Amino acid sequence: MAARTHTVTNQPPPLTGYDVFAGDLALSEAVGRHLDPALRDAAEAELSLLGRAAGSTQVQEWGALANENPPALRSHDRYGHRIDEVAFHPAWHRLLGKAVGAGLTAAWTTPGGHVRRAAGFLVWSQAEAGNGCPLSMTHAAVPALRAEPALAAEWVPRLTSRTYDAGLRPAARKAGALFGMGMTEKQGGSDVRANATVATALAGDGEYALTGHKWFCSAPMSDGFLVLARAAEGLTCFLVPRVLADGTRNAFAIQRLKDKLGNRSNASAEVEFDGTWARRVGAEGRGVRTIIEMVTATRLDCVLGSAALMRQAVAQAVHHTTYREAFGGPLVDKPLMRNVLADLAVESEAATTLALRLAAAYDTAEDGADPAAAGERALLRIAVPVAKYWVTKRCTPLVAEALECLGGNGYVEESGMPRLLREAPLNSIWEGSGNVQALDVLRALQREPEALHAFLVEVGRARGADDRLDRAIKDLLTELADLEGLEARARRVVERMALVLQGSLLVRFAPPAVADAFCSSRLARDGGGAFGTLAHTLDLASMVDRARPVRTG
Repeated sequence: MAARTHTVTNQPPPLTGYDVFAGDLALSEAVGRHLDPALRDAAEAELSLLGRAAGSTQVQEWGALANENPPALRSHDRYGHRIDEVAFHPAWHRLLGKAVGAGLTAAWTTPGGHVRRAAGFLVWSQAEAGNGCPLSMTHAAVPALRAEPALAAEWVPRLTSRTYDAGLRPAARKAGALFGMGMTEKQGGSDVRANATVATALAGDGEYALTGHKWFCSAPMSDGFLVLARAAEGLTCFLVPRVLADGTRNAFAIQRLKDKLGNRSNASAEVEFDGTWARRVGAEGRGVRTIIEMVTATRLDCVLGSAALMRQAVAQAVHHTTYREAFGGPLVDKPLMRNVLADLAVESEAATTLALRLAAAYDTAEDGADPAAAGERALLRIAVPVAKYWVTKRCTPLVAEALECLGGNGYVEESGMPRLLREAPLNSIWEGSGNVQALDVLRALQREPEALHAFLVEVGRARGADDRLDRAIKDLLTELADLEGLEARARRVVERMALVLQGSLLVRFAPPAVADAFCSSRLARDGGGAFGTLAHTLDLASMVDRARPVRTG
């Protein structure tokens, strides 16, 4: 029956039917900037195809369904046999299948693969962030497996496949495989050297039996896992297959699934190993060094994931205020709202620009013939934890402010903003929280002078272009030269490094209005602690226009 009491007016249309990639100028320009021209057309067409899917009503419904119907543990079958399986809603499988098919685990075998994959990961995470975990683990396992060439030859083709092959079967019988990871334990958390899981050598070369537990095991439905355990020579990295070659299930008891704040569509578990068969990856006692390449790659994905949440939050806020009217006109035209939106847009663009620069460094670092490879590897050593610390920290306040732009509508689940807000803290915690990242940067500063040199070379490329940036670089050098109480000052130092790095990139690559706003507010401190405190003399309107998503249907 038609309502007779009121007519629905002044409600924005849903943000659907748009290209998430092409509608994000900061992202699409970064892809064009960092890719070889010979690769650009094909990559942009592929990303635009993924972007239109991510912006479609259908895929947005998949994301909502996957979150409304979280995974469930099936510990036993109907007959009482232990099976330790995780059941997902069909929408989860559709999302993950689309992502794998788009090459989001295939960076290592694709020309320009890291830039292309980073952009795709940023696009697809806006449709649903939860399936980013298995995508990230699978992608990041490749460099760790290279420590054991025989294992790499066996597993890398499966991990980089563009075929999503769900279900627990021997990996050799599958067209594609996913990887998870288990490092943290109850007693240690981020201190993985406190791990108590024991690895006992078996008769077969490189074969071990593991006994112990993992407090957080990511993506427990995966085909294989990289884990740390204590062997005779010390902490060692191992590959644990979920199903053995003869078709029997490996000893992999899922005790429970975590009931998490966000990331609801994805499964995280507590697992027990009891005589679990595993193969060693790398030398005994070198576990942390072996798995660190995986950790670095997943940390970059934390930056990308946060940048994705930030971008989607900004897109929703700009879209809503463009169509919503109040106090005599569209909200987006009100000076104070415009200030808030412009400030959010600057933060989002800084995150995206930095993330794609680091992805480009991966592509160069992987090219052994490129004379810049060593410098890019050194840059990644220090810039990844710097970016991981700062971008992930900025995500939660940005999403909260963007939600506020929608008012009460943003506080309602149907808007999608609460899901973004619940997701926002995750990447700051995952793969080492803020203190872990800050201390890792200090280690690089103290032990790897080539890393600091690479960082200074990178920010130095923008020297002379903006006085505020030049002063910030000088102040940072003064800060770094002061060794007094350095550990207690680690967050302060890393924050300044991140701001200088972002500022240098925006001065070089962003429109003048964006770079001006960033340098004014973040480097010269002409702004307050909350978003929406930019100087009113800045070109706020152009920044908001640049951030506006364009609907095509």
